[in-house]
Amino acid sequence: MNTFTDALSKAVAYIKTWKFWKELIIMTLGMLVAAAAVYYFLVPSKLIIGTISGLSIVLVGIAEAAGVTIKLSTTILVINVILLIMAYFLVNKEFGAKTVYTALILGPLTDFWAKVAPWEKFAVDNAATGSMSVMGDPWFDLCCFVLLLSASQALMFSINASTGGLDILAKIVNKYLHFDIGASVSIAGAIICCTAFAINPFRMVIIGLIGTWINGLVVDYFTDTLNKRKRVCIISDRTDLIRQFIVNDLVRGCSLYEVKGGYSGEAQTEIQVILTKDEFSDLMAFLKRNQVKAFITAGNVSEIYGTWFKHHKLKTITTGVDAEK
Repeated sequence: MNTFTDALSKAVAYIKTWKFWKELIIMTLGMLVAAAAVYYFLVPSKLIIGTISGLSIVLVGIAEAAGVTIKLSTTILVINVILLIMAYFLVNKEFGAKTVYTALILGPLTDFWAKVAPWEKFAVDNAATGSMSVMGDPWFDLCCFVLLLSASQALMFSINASTGGLDILAKIVNKYLHFDIGASVSIAGAIICCTAFAINPFRMVIIGLIGTWINGLVVDYFTDTLNKRKRVCIISDRTDLIRQFIVNDLVRGCSLYEVKGGYSGEAQTEIQVILTKDEFSDLMAFLKRNQVKAFITAGNVSEIYGTWFKHHKLKTITTGVDAEK
């Protein structure tokens, strides 16, 4: 009983935080975009990309051929519930908990778009495929779908959530086989794409496979962009001043290495630090403002493991800059 009460208290306390509401807004908007991508660019053309929504369209098509009518939103929901149970046990509880919300609202949000702006108002006949298309061509439908879905997926991954369905399979592949998340999306999606042979001609299946591969590449691009950090190496004769600014003003940890110049033979100290783009700009402005001479190299880093806080509250601490000038 005490365990349940403690868990309930923690849940209530978390709901009161800004982090909870911010992530809830991000997940809702992300899923609204994902639902629009599915409803407008997959449903009319029956284009099957390697997603759970694509698999659901195949199952609905098979059921219709057998004279049974089932709703797309219901099919998406049932499949996602099964995968959510897998996510909870195989990935982690936080990922599974967040994905419960996103997976459960995907189906209803497709119904939302159907009521607000039915695709029939925008779609045109496509003679080449014998189906409808919002953009008039399956390749254009493909491009629009991949762009919208990949942006939504990357946004979800950045807060340790997902759009549900295929993302769960991709996350499992990513965790246990250590593939990039984009490659994981492609592997899981390619298997689903092949189910499209049940309702689509060969040409449409190939388009779907190409779309799944492109989706993996675009997810990696968006994920790298969202997670991009700068690995900065600095050599200067004012090491302590720079270190104080990094630790006290930027509130970042750094590492100090003893190095020896190959040309001069002089021993010096190199500072290495991981910074966001804005923090790197602040550092460069600080060095310029204080006329600090330094040799600096900076490279992009997209994955960080260990203790590194994505968000932090800046502290106002005197760095002793005036004394160093």
